[in-house]
Amino acid sequence: MRGRIAARLRVAGITPARLTLAGLGAVLVMVGILDFATRPPPMPDYAQVRAAWQPSEAWLYDRHGVLIDSARVNFAARRLGWTPLARIAPPVRDVIVAAEDKRFFAHGGVDWLALAGAVRDRVAGKAGRGASTLTMQLAAYLAPELAAPGARGWRDKLRQMRAAWAIEQRWTKDEVLEAYLNRAGFRGEAQGVGAAALALFGKTPDALSRGDALLLAALLPDPQATAPALAKRACAYARRVDCRGFEAAAWAMLGPQRSLALDPGLAPHLATRLLTSAGARITTTVDAQVQRLATVALTRQLQGLGAGRARDGAVIVVDNDSAEVRAYVGGVGGASTARDVDGAAAYRQAGSTLKPFLYAQAIERGYLTPASILDDSPVQLDTATGLYVPQNYDRDFKGPVSARTALAGSLNVPAVRTLLLVGVEPFRDRLWDTGYRGLSEDGQYYGFSLALGSAEVTLLEQVAAYRSLARGGRWSPLRLASDAPVGPDRVVTSAQAAWLIGDMLADSNARAVTFGLDSALSLPFWAAVKTGTSKGLRDNWCIGFSRRYTVGVWIGNLEGDPMRAVSGTSGAAPVWRDVMRALDQGDGNPPPPPAGIERRAITFAGGIEQPRFDYFLRGTGQARFAAAPAAARRPRITNPVSGSVYALDPDIPIAHQRLSIGVSGQAAAHRLWLDRRDLGAADAAPLVLAGPGRHLIRLVDLGGRVVDQVAFTVR
Repeated sequence: MRGRIAARLRVAGITPARLTLAGLGAVLVMVGILDFATRPPPMPDYAQVRAAWQPSEAWLYDRHGVLIDSARVNFAARRLGWTPLARIAPPVRDVIVAAEDKRFFAHGGVDWLALAGAVRDRVAGKAGRGASTLTMQLAAYLAPELAAPGARGWRDKLRQMRAAWAIEQRWTKDEVLEAYLNRAGFRGEAQGVGAAALALFGKTPDALSRGDALLLAALLPDPQATAPALAKRACAYARRVDCRGFEAAAWAMLGPQRSLALDPGLAPHLATRLLTSAGARITTTVDAQVQRLATVALTRQLQGLGAGRARDGAVIVVDNDSAEVRAYVGGVGGASTARDVDGAAAYRQAGSTLKPFLYAQAIERGYLTPASILDDSPVQLDTATGLYVPQNYDRDFKGPVSARTALAGSLNVPAVRTLLLVGVEPFRDRLWDTGYRGLSEDGQYYGFSLALGSAEVTLLEQVAAYRSLARGGRWSPLRLASDAPVGPDRVVTSAQAAWLIGDMLADSNARAVTFGLDSALSLPFWAAVKTGTSKGLRDNWCIGFSRRYTVGVWIGNLEGDPMRAVSGTSGAAPVWRDVMRALDQGDGNPPPPPAGIERRAITFAGGIEQPRFDYFLRGTGQARFAAAPAAARRPRITNPVSGSVYALDPDIPIAHQRLSIGVSGQAAAHRLWLDRRDLGAADAAPLVLAGPGRHLIRLVDLGGRVVDQVAFTVR
């Protein structure tokens, strides 16, 4: 038979030599196909893997390199920073190697003995044992297609083996083990031994015990296993008979997640603001010690007020010279119902805190001096939306007062009168130049209430603006990160006006008319300070500066509901005082006046205020001040205000519904006319009864000239 086959091959011209070559070629082709089919993706080296590691967290450091907070940025998986092998407890390394790849340090990427054992078990029909080495598992982590669903065939296993060989040719064993421990998934979203130690045990990797290591190793084959299954596997690794201790530890590990504060949690709102990319390590301008004392002061005050009065607050501390923020407290949690909202960057109504910039503008333009007399008496202003009737916080009026007293005592009516001098639009523009970027509307939108802080501002804007007063009217942006550029100075207020405002705000005697001599605003060193309370008691502010620091405090309820029984000196001011006193203020002396300031002894006619020394722009000082006498004031109708609407009440006797006509100034020899009816002498304060309809009241001098007139309506 064999002879006949050989004869036929010879007839066909096929010799044994040719047959051998053909067989060899076929083998080479098959080898080439197998090589191509099992070729793994290219494997990176250790340095590339380490450099490409992307934590899910980002970290915030203070100006001295002290960790103050962190934030999770990537929510796909929980990864901490890369953990070097030297910072992993030795029992973890030993136990995981023994459980997953006991000949790890002896093989070159593939454990042939384990592979042979796995084949033997499969042939014998026994439960399959794993033959993947740590290096093969690492290859699957580095090239996810090697561990894709369904990648369990012989071809995929060969690809994984070849990838492991490629890794072992360029990596050391310690590098392989370190990368594996950082890339392995333990349970849930915890990836890497660092995240697993934090989430499951509340420890750092270097603090894990042998018992912890056994439970971690038990998680690797089945990260979602139950506590009894994990305890059984861990007990087998430990070669123990009694596994009851493991089961209790497994239940504890899988219970409510442990929490380990790997950072002090000192600046969560600043972390949210600055930490926007995974793995970022931001060095801020914050001083951890100052941050801590500001947090303590705010926490103590909110606890003292109680949740029924105020729940939220914020504190900013800035170095005047460098514009660096030394403390950024956006909130302290506690009873807050909006603890994730950053109170330092939230827009809130300014209250009286804008007054210093109004008075500075008036002084700068020469309209006022610190000793100028302003009238703190009732006033009604006609606006497009009706009458504007400003009131003081204590519902009292002081009569004639100096501008110094009006500002330091935060009197509202004098501020509105000052706004009439400066103009709403110019004041709005000045505030915009001073960094208040929430004032996006024109002056007409805010109206006269702008003097009393109807605009919305942030605490950051407030502190930057007051810092400009501390620096002689020069404004620049605040700096939060150490590598933030130093912004150029922009002069928004003259150095002389800024100094005078600081001197007025630091005057405890001028402040006493409203706050008394012993309040939370009084410090043992020089400091200028202003409080503010918004409409409806929704916001309470205290912002002030020394020569070295500017400190701003806001207290309120972030959800907008009003506070209860909280004033300027009982809300934010105690926090401001505590922070200011805790800071190192240096010599604490007042700043020297700039060129262009003169000091003069002054007196006030009629005992309006006590004699004193005061400061003026050079050339504007005088020795004596007095309120303008009635004879010097232009006569005008003060009541009713033009545009007023009155309604007759049918339940009130008509004779009791007369309207009082008020006239100010020297009104002698003037007469009042209601429509075409002569009401008599203007200084007689007549009571008139006007019927339904539109009416016109005119103030007429002896020559018949109309000096003033107002229109009103009766319904």
